[in-house]
Amino acid sequence: MNNKKKINFRELDINNIGNWPRQAQLIFCGLVALLIVVLAWWVMVRGKQDELKTLESQETDLRTEFETKQGRAANLEPLKQQLAQMEQQLQQMLRQLPSKTEMPDLIVDISQTALATGIQNDLFQPGPEAKQEFYAEKPIMLRMVGTYHQFGAFVSGVASLPRVVIMTMHDISLQPKKTKDNPNARIGANSALELAGTVKTYRYLDEDEAAQSEAAAADAAKKEGK
Repeated sequence: MNNKKKINFRELDINNIGNWPRQAQLIFCGLVALLIVVLAWWVMVRGKQDELKTLESQETDLRTEFETKQGRAANLEPLKQQLAQMEQQLQQMLRQLPSKTEMPDLIVDISQTALATGIQNDLFQPGPEAKQEFYAEKPIMLRMVGTYHQFGAFVSGVASLPRVVIMTMHDISLQPKKTKDNPNARIGANSALELAGTVKTYRYLDEDEAAQSEAAAADAAKKEGK
């Protein structure tokens, strides 16, 4: 026969817990402990879960960044070798340009090539040289009169000079040569044409000049940075 009394929680006085039956006190303490555990989990564990998700996201980003940098590092050495080869090829190409001592003779050769093809040099005036990072450019103001075929022969003659000659044209105009006898001249195979403007030819810088040019560029960069 079961002598245990059934607890009626409605009859218990919440303000007098000390007089509750032993079994009721144990149940109440268990519920309080469970509530404390739930609250502790919500305050501490829940916050840590959010922090864990943030850290997991950061780990993914860092892993992706590491893999990207690792791939770049793996390709760094081949890229360095390619850059060294390109620099070597550039130096070889620059060495094919005229040197500082060859430049005056080259300008004379260009002028003489024009005269040899029958072109009339009304103006052939070299300007001051401008040094760049690894080359120097020499502008030449000119005004020439000749036929279409003569100008073609002039370009071909310049291309066949012993040194590689690079000529770029700036503000060049090519028009029929107008005279009193022929004020409405038009471009034709044998008609006189007037070429006027500026061309630039180039030479390479020797080691001392290149070093001075680099130093000047570095000084200019420092001044701009201030």
